[in-house]
Amino acid sequence: MNMPAWVVETWNRMNKLFPWIQARSGNSDPESSPFSECNQPLLVTAEDLEMYYYGPEFPFPEQKQLHMYQTSGTSSGRRKRIYYSEADEAAYLSIKEEVFRAILRETGFRSALSDMGTGHAEATALAVFRGLGMEADSISFRLPVEQHLEKLSAMKPEVLYTMPSILDRILGASGDPGSYGIRQVILVGEIASPGWIRRTAQQLRIPEGRIIDTYGSIEVGTIAYYSYAHNRYIVTEGLWAEGIGTEELGEDLDPLPDGEQVLVLTSSVREAFPAVRYVTYDVVRDLRPILVDGRLRQSFKSLVRRIGPDLKHGEKISIYDIENVVFAHADKAGLVVEVAGNSLRLHIDSDELSPALMEQIRLEIEGRIPELGQMIRSGILGEIEVLRGKGPSDSGNSAVKSKRIWYS
Repeated sequence: MNMPAWVVETWNRMNKLFPWIQARSGNSDPESSPFSECNQPLLVTAEDLEMYYYGPEFPFPEQKQLHMYQTSGTSSGRRKRIYYSEADEAAYLSIKEEVFRAILRETGFRSALSDMGTGHAEATALAVFRGLGMEADSISFRLPVEQHLEKLSAMKPEVLYTMPSILDRILGASGDPGSYGIRQVILVGEIASPGWIRRTAQQLRIPEGRIIDTYGSIEVGTIAYYSYAHNRYIVTEGLWAEGIGTEELGEDLDPLPDGEQVLVLTSSVREAFPAVRYVTYDVVRDLRPILVDGRLRQSFKSLVRRIGPDLKHGEKISIYDIENVVFAHADKAGLVVEVAGNSLRLHIDSDELSPALMEQIRLEIEGRIPELGQMIRSGILGEIEVLRGKGPSDSGNSAVKSKRIWYS
């Protein structure tokens, strides 16, 4: 798949908007570009963004009227500050609406509930659904889980837009999840493995194909959505996706297994963020172009984990692979992954467990995830423990948003 001409144009445009990119490339001429099909620009890494973008200083040479969103802290302890211009906002909504339209095409669904955390996705959800002509409402994750159940019972939305961790909490607190009338789930925010989707569909009494995962970030917007027709994630229009090895980052990161790469993105529509060879630190499998409706589109098989300087070692563990192993043996189980000191504990709440099955799960997970075995052999992590029961949780807190990896 040849690099489109707009990628070069984006690089030239970002050189002018963010002079530090030009300076960092070693080229002091703002009218020239080191970017050609044989000479790619340097990567925009987390270290660059910490130094030039996320800090307290306004990161633009000329003052602009911008929207600012904040997210969780980075390795420096600061919260990320992400800026959107008016054109960025319009493009974000347009692309997201296009993705939702593709997901909901020919369903005829008319009502939707947004049950999200915070951030850009939550802030724009109602506008997107209403732009599709749907009746839409939302509920705050800060409210107790009981109020989420009441909202679902009263509204009976056909479409639920939510995060896997929130939906887990709702399902765990509900006596009959199928009674809410949910016919379509659109996910965002966290990895959703096939095993998790299969189990969730059974609880909601809907086909697996009615649970669609989308993938995005506050920096870039909506990045990809899962297509059951292609059994892959399709990268959205306006993005150029590359895959690189960890050795290209020079950050003392472990090599990735064959078929896995760190996702790097260039956006044709972002103005107020340097989305040119931007390193997401998300690891994808089998990144390659495929034909979609007669056109080549970049795609990947799965999103498995994050790496990088902002993470503890436990977050490098692939929840995608762990869930697939556990739910293959105990599809009705509750699962909590805990990193306790240097040990990984899997708390599985299921009547299907036997000591032999628990040992089989332990061995399969250690064999399925090469990095996990390597961390165990090197002493970074202790032996995997598979335990029966609910494990650590915020069950004493009735708020709906919970965690999928716990640290003790």
